[in-house]
Amino acid sequence: MKKFLAVALSTTVLISTASIAFAQEMVVGVSWSNFQEERWKTDEAAIKSALEAAGAKYISADAQSSPTKQLTDIESLISQGANALIVLAQDSDAIGPAIQAAVSEGVPVVGYDRLIENPQAFYLTFDNKEVGRLQAKAVYDVAPKGNYVFIKGSSADPNADFLFAGQMEVLKDAIDKGDIKNVGEAYTDGWLPENAQKNMEQFLTANDNKVDAVVASNDGTAGGAIAALAAQGLAGSVPVSGQDGDHAALNRIALGTQTVSVWKDARELGKKAAEIALELAKGTALDKVEGATKFSGGPKGVEMNAVFLAPVAITKDNLNVVIDAGWVTKDVVCQGVPAGKVAACN
Repeated sequence: MKKFLAVALSTTVLISTASIAFAQEMVVGVSWSNFQEERWKTDEAAIKSALEAAGAKYISADAQSSPTKQLTDIESLISQGANALIVLAQDSDAIGPAIQAAVSEGVPVVGYDRLIENPQAFYLTFDNKEVGRLQAKAVYDVAPKGNYVFIKGSSADPNADFLFAGQMEVLKDAIDKGDIKNVGEAYTDGWLPENAQKNMEQFLTANDNKVDAVVASNDGTAGGAIAALAAQGLAGSVPVSGQDGDHAALNRIALGTQTVSVWKDARELGKKAAEIALELAKGTALDKVEGATKFSGGPKGVEMNAVFLAPVAITKDNLNVVIDAGWVTKDVVCQGVPAGKVAACN
């Protein structure tokens, strides 16, 4: 009996040691489209923390907004020994060959926040149609009638169309009735604020500044639109939407120049991405990942396995939510805000 226990104990130790060694050998490569947006730093920190806690190694590459560079970045991450990849796509179609090469080599891929339409990849994001619905509703609540401008995301990013579809679900009836008039709609190349600002300037000029609302698809493009509005003395009088919970955007909400930022807790998304990447690297089937659901709502209708996290609309009335969650400090949110103007800043 003692001999049996000793063997069982040594076996358990060996299995435990092997498990630890396996985790320590895991390498997860992350291909970032760019670090232009403030939020990606938060995502990266969450991914690193989760991998470190699991004893796995983090390696990364920044494509600097270049689809061509991202193609070679993905190849490089694999050659550096990545057992799994997390990819924030700059251009989902352009990097398709690199994604296919990765999964063909047995390196699982998590499409991070942006859809990569490949049935052998896993899709992790927030519910982007719901983000669009929350954006449109917050703006509509302030301006149920008038001239609307739509500052969309990058045409190379499927998320831009998911967001717009969600926005239209909320606004279509008012548009059909003539209460809302679409006086300007444009994609924003690269999601860059300066491109959003140029588009907004053109729409203001074309409409003699008669714009009553701006549905911008993220906080960067919202910032660009607000800069154009400010140049015409309109900042604060025209509701503007965004998303991501960028610190500057949350301060704009407190100041009254931005109406809403749909908060997607990047810490939660990053942690989940790391966990899924490690799970897939260990051989878990795509459809066996915890919380996985079937998704086929992309442009090509490809069925994929996906996990969707829930977003939260942040306005001046609930700014305390992001402060209490430790997402941002009160002094950052409330910088320059007059006393007594916003409850969260009192």
